[in-house]
Amino acid sequence: MNLQQAEAFILTELREHLSPTLYYHGIHHVLDVAEASRRLAEAEGITDVGTLALIRTAALYHDCGFVSTYQGHEEAGCRLARQSLPRFAYSPEEIETVCGMIMATRIPQTPQNLLEKIVCDADLDYLGRDDFEPIAQTLFQELKVREMVADEAAWNRIQVRFLESHRYWTPTAVCWRETRKLGHLEELKRIVSHFPA
Repeated sequence: MNLQQAEAFILTELREHLSPTLYYHGIHHVLDVAEASRRLAEAEGITDVGTLALIRTAALYHDCGFVSTYQGHEEAGCRLARQSLPRFAYSPEEIETVCGMIMATRIPQTPQNLLEKIVCDADLDYLGRDDFEPIAQTLFQELKVREMVADEAAWNRIQVRFLESHRYWTPTAVCWRETRKLGHLEELKRIVSHFPA
């Protein structure tokens, strides 16, 4: 398994082929998730180099399907992983582990094991961070340009529903992010309460 080559390949693909209107799902998000997954994996006690490499691979590939489609990008990402990772000496089993982590990030999230839980929590790490608001704003802009959300009021209602249904899966993410996430939810509920029904 040559993580370095796989990383160079996928980051080049993302730089060259992601739409500039992916204000949220851009390469900055991918790198943020890769870093968050590293921190979570370490805090969850994962020390095996091979396992850490698989988590990083999944984090780097988890949104690569956006190069070809917006809806169903997880499946498209797995197709690209299955096509490209054999070139970098990933075994069929390792590729399926990576694809499991990619598919687990599909909303609603359905992680089946610790590795999938780590990548899911890393993907939505921002929900419980201090930079929640500016990051959420980039997702609003991305959806608005695709006519998937009407306005700020509709967006804030969507955010309330999303935060109410979201859960962190690892003890570490619950400890690090849950309280702040609930604070963001309360603030959004306060904002939404002032909108006309």
